[in-house]
This record gives sequence, C-alpha cells and structure tokens, in this order.
Amino acid sequence: MEPPVDPVDGKIADTTDGPPAVSVCPKLIVLTKRADFLRASHAKRQGTPGIHLQARERNADETAAGIRVGFTCSKKVGNAVARNRAKRRLREVARAILPRHGQSGWDYVLVGRKDITATLPLPQLEKDLIRALGKVHG
Repeated sequence: MEPPVDPVDGKIADTTDGPPAVSVCPKLIVLTKRADFLRASHAKRQGTPGIHLQARERNADETAAGIRVGFTCSKKVGNAVARNRAKRRLREVARAILPRHGQSGWDYVLVGRKDITATLPLPQLEKDLIRALGKVHG
C-alpha cells in the first residue's frame, strides 16, 4: 500500500498535521466500590431538577488522581430498563461536562431522578450538572 499523495503538489501527504486519533480530554475514573459511594453521600450535595450531585474532595493520602465519578439510580426510578436508560444518559452528560467543569482530586456521584433523568433533553441535563458543579465548588 502506498502513502497518500497530496493532489495539489504531488508530494506524499503528511498525516501528522491533523487532530490526534485518540481523544485528549482526561479520562474519567469510574467509582466501583461501595465505600467510595458512601463517602460521597456524606459530603457536599446539590440537587437540580434532572440530577442530584454528591461531591467530595479526596484526602491527600488517597492515591487516585484525576476526576472520579459514579452513577446510581434507585429502584424508585423504575424497572431495570428505566434505570439503565437513566444511567446511560448520566454517563453521557458526565463525559461531556466533567472534564471541563469538574476539578481534579474530587469524587462525584450522579444520582438519577424518577421520571425526569430519562426524559429531559441532554442539553438541559448538561446545564443542570454545570449549575450543580458551580454550587458545590462556589
């Protein structure tokens, strides 16, 4: 296979000028241990119409760096299908907002709300998360 040729001057195209193939935004670390969720539940909280946010700043002795995030929906949200739909939407909102508005060294838990998280438009959920982060950090 031959390298691509630039149609203008006939030279071999330089493929390093374009955007990187891998996203450069920081990767979110997902909380999986119950103890992390419990510690976040006893820290700062902020409710919005679409999302309930729990946030805590990690201690200096905790080794994890970056932003950690967890997602949860109680059975009040609905059956398994409704809970999974709400959590998928929470993950998408977190992926879009937390790298820009979250702070490194913090744990965030996004809690879905009954009948609202799964039905609100994504831009509204994003605004709710930005507002909640502003209140927690402000």
